[in-house]
Amino acid sequence: MPASDRTLSAVTLPSEWSASSWRSRTAMQLPHYPDAAELASTLAELRALPPLVTSWEILSLKQQLAEAQEGKRFLLQGGDCAESFDACASEVISNRLKVLLQMSLVLVHGMRKPVVRVGRFAGQYAKPRSTDTETIGGVTLPSYRGDMVNAPAFTEAARRPDPRRMIKAHARSAMTMNFVRALIDGGFADLHHPEYWNLSWVGHSPLADEYRRMVNAIGDAVHFMETLSGAEVHNLNRVDFYTSHEALLLPYEESLTRQVPRHWGWFNLSTHFPWIGMRTAAADGAHAEYFRGIRNPIALKVGPSVTPEQLLRIIDLLNPEDEPGRLSFIHRMGAGHIAEKLPPLLEAIRRDGRRVLWVCDPMHGNTEATANGYKTRRFANIGSELEQAFDLHAAAGTRLGGVHLELTGEDVTECLGGARDLTEVDLERAYQSTVDPRLNYEQALEVAMLIVRKHTQIASPT
Repeated sequence: MPASDRTLSAVTLPSEWSASSWRSRTAMQLPHYPDAAELASTLAELRALPPLVTSWEILSLKQQLAEAQEGKRFLLQGGDCAESFDACASEVISNRLKVLLQMSLVLVHGMRKPVVRVGRFAGQYAKPRSTDTETIGGVTLPSYRGDMVNAPAFTEAARRPDPRRMIKAHARSAMTMNFVRALIDGGFADLHHPEYWNLSWVGHSPLADEYRRMVNAIGDAVHFMETLSGAEVHNLNRVDFYTSHEALLLPYEESLTRQVPRHWGWFNLSTHFPWIGMRTAAADGAHAEYFRGIRNPIALKVGPSVTPEQLLRIIDLLNPEDEPGRLSFIHRMGAGHIAEKLPPLLEAIRRDGRRVLWVCDPMHGNTEATANGYKTRRFANIGSELEQAFDLHAAAGTRLGGVHLELTGEDVTECLGGARDLTEVDLERAYQSTVDPRLNYEQALEVAMLIVRKHTQIASPT
């Protein structure tokens, strides 16, 4: 039976669940804190701090994601691979917001549908690691797990997991959210003036002229509508904007999981849209146990090793009542594997009639190391995976409803290729990421234009 034809019963709380029930399961990717008393006092302090988001914002996003599942919206999710405390600065935040707004403008204009804007920030302070320790010059120390856990400098003091960093992460997230809300409420996203979103350093971009033509066309359309109506078109001066992060550090997430007066159930009030990463996605693991009980819309990263049976099992666990907008699958296969690995998953979910939002992450499956030691991604591979994703969904009778990107508004040179054809030599000029390489503004805008072109091709085949 198609998901859209199902009659849903009222969604209920899962049985035998609490915000701390994850502690009875195997928890992957959690640091070892040497001082248990300090950890306990930190978590008690966190439980008393105000939430970062509200339940009605969370439910509003869930409704928009439900509409994206039906093809009525498109999800744009993007931001830093891992935020740093030092980057909690007005220019960094506003530039990041500008990039996402400009990309959404391209998508709205080209796809002719609303865009759900979700920032990968205001909480993306923890990162999974391949190993618990790192050895350099015969010295072995704990791996850097993001600023919420420890610091990147290779010293014993910096790498010691410090629970007080969770308090600092909460404060930095709150400051980021406060500034983003102030910018949007103050008209930063006003469609009457999209030219205000420009970043000064990209005036030389090969894409600049195409983007300006698009901005002018939208401005002309707004002016035309207001001339006909004789009044200003409302709701063009602000947009809905939401946050997301990988809910990796479960003690932190538990401390911000609350019940609220006017809605039933439990909400993770550290973010609107948490996700489970590939390294913590076991159905019998601690992260899945935590996620099954919160009312937020949630996402799961899906890699090339996942089988259809595993995917169906996780759906039964995380969304047993097939609630609209509840569950997104973010597939990250790599340009060389997606054609083989994705179709069986699409077929299994389509055949079973489950409601999910399919999202493509073309970044994480295409990471490589260069001869000069840099971790990078080739823009050609990123574009190839995206284009293949559109084609594979169309062939399977499913829908690609969103994209998940690591990007920044800073003038970095971390991914090869793109509008200025960055080379390995360019990586040395402005490689700033402490974890994964990100798209810069030009490359992010080029991805948005690629999405529009491919969507148009799929929607109107010649």
